[in-house]
Amino acid sequence: MPSAIAFPVTTCPIHADHRGIACPAGDFWIDPWKPVDTAVVTHAHADHARPGSKRYFAAEPSVPILRLRLQKGADITGIPYGQPFTLGDTQVSFHPAGHCFGSAQVRVEHAGHVAVAAGDYKRERDPTCDPFEVIPCDTFITEATFALPVYRWDDPAQTADDILDWWLDNQARKRVSVLACYALGKAQRLLGMLAERCDARGIARKRVFVHGALDPLIGVYRDAGIDMLDTWKLGESGRAKGKVNPFRGELILCPPSAIGSPWMKRFGKATEVDAAMASGWMRVRGVRRRRGYDRGFVLSDHADWNDLVRTCQETGASKVYCTHGNTDVLSKHLQELGIDAEPLETEFGDDDISESSVESGTES
Repeated sequence: MPSAIAFPVTTCPIHADHRGIACPAGDFWIDPWKPVDTAVVTHAHADHARPGSKRYFAAEPSVPILRLRLQKGADITGIPYGQPFTLGDTQVSFHPAGHCFGSAQVRVEHAGHVAVAAGDYKRERDPTCDPFEVIPCDTFITEATFALPVYRWDDPAQTADDILDWWLDNQARKRVSVLACYALGKAQRLLGMLAERCDARGIARKRVFVHGALDPLIGVYRDAGIDMLDTWKLGESGRAKGKVNPFRGELILCPPSAIGSPWMKRFGKATEVDAAMASGWMRVRGVRRRRGYDRGFVLSDHADWNDLVRTCQETGASKVYCTHGNTDVLSKHLQELGIDAEPLETEFGDDDISESSVESGTES
């Protein structure tokens, strides 16, 4: 159980308890890990949006995804970005976090004090979601997933070009390109970035095959009008039978749990398949080797070291709490910069882990 860390009750309206980040003045919890009466949700990843609560408030764009992931018939109220609403004695609003479609920071104002719980966020451009918005505040709660100096991201456009070149090279070599990515956020971002890079380079767009676990969420993004490469669900593609290795030259997106599983056998011998992953964890080569990928592309939906530090500075917060990740390192560095910072233990995690439960299913 996370330790209960009380923020100064005379100023900050929120604190951490055994159920989540609590706001007694508003009688709600932000991203609770246990069922509560009122949950205010930053985004739809499984470690932040958990079933069982009586009612949910979330940024309006995330509602279709939450309806797929929470309990059937869940009471979900969507609020437009930037529109204040009242919960108890507090004013609450959602602001873009740039993490994935519909992701939000939660701004809470009470008795003149402003606290912002950022959830997961990134500062890089992403064609599939609204960009991060810096919210001035007194207290800022930041993630620390990649809070080590080694984690510094490359230009995402260059990474997209690298992925496109890898796919084109495998097409020429008649090899199958299997790219592991998370079901919510990363798969759609890849499809959007590849569409942009194909257009920019004058390359004809080509349809991509996707694992069944990715298909419903890709559909939500399409329904929202987000431009991405067209996709085929593997089981409905008409290529699963009838020819020997009909996937040569094709790109297949799948969840990380599918790599190394019997599901991969449909693509032929290991010598005919290149398996890669797109993740911030690919910055460390040892991680790529341990997970058995032929290639790693460094692309994260979280802020890197530089962006974590500058975001904490740009908010102007006099107090920063660092959650889930390398919290001690980030806290110490912020202290050296003159910011009052300390770790805050929560039950949030990395998307790789939190998404495993929704991605573990197999597809015929």
